[in-house]
Amino acid sequence: MSVTDSGSGGPMIEASGLSKYYGPFVAVHDISFVIPQGQVVAFLGPNGAGKTTLMRMLTGYLAPSAGSASIAGFDVRTDRIAASRRLGYLPENGPLYPDMTPLELLTFFGQARELGAALKRRIEEVVDLCALHLVIEKPVGKLSRGLKQRVGLAQALLHDPDVLIMDEPTAGLDPNQIRQFRENIQRLGRTKTLLVSTHILHEAEAVADRVLLVNSGRLAFDGPVSDLEENGTIEEAFYRLTNHGAPPPPSEPAAESIEGQQP
Repeated sequence: MSVTDSGSGGPMIEASGLSKYYGPFVAVHDISFVIPQGQVVAFLGPNGAGKTTLMRMLTGYLAPSAGSASIAGFDVRTDRIAASRRLGYLPENGPLYPDMTPLELLTFFGQARELGAALKRRIEEVVDLCALHLVIEKPVGKLSRGLKQRVGLAQALLHDPDVLIMDEPTAGLDPNQIRQFRENIQRLGRTKTLLVSTHILHEAEAVADRVLLVNSGRLAFDGPVSDLEENGTIEEAFYRLTNHGAPPPPSEPAAESIEGQQP
């Protein structure tokens, strides 16, 4: 199943035949999808399914063995700078410097992005959005996991990107922090295109328009959340599509596709 037209505009995240091989190991194999402007997409899959590898290829941090990726129409390999101007990326362990305060860190990243005269205003806006007022002058290393995630989100949003990709943004957060982060995602989804990976199935049900589910490096499902629901939940469909956590059988096509590829 493919969903490419339920957003409000043109394509903002595109994957075309993306693959990543490490010798004989297939991390990601021949994944393609298009996410239009204004769509919130949950990226699901068990541990080791290839989610992080795929997100790194989408953001240009990792070169694919085959295929291509683009952000807002810019190829992340050949037009990486142009793509990065439209992209905000929050990895699972964000690029936070523990000795800096949130204000110092946001100033540093804003200067690196050459925000110029808009920097002060953008810092004020993301500090307000992420509720960082009380810790703006406190070293990042002294903050709780939840507050560090807020700082990471503020950094990803600083240049006001059209596309936001987040890898396990609620990992390690308590229920109150998860709820706050969910509210932020819902708010951001009104104006931006979001791809959010998570292990929490209720997160997908709560915030996403669409689900991409990968298992063993392959795309197992692409469609509306409602198409995954059985008896009011997506748990049973998730278990079935991921083979109930059992190792997948050997795949001859995958082995053939490795031949001649470079990691």
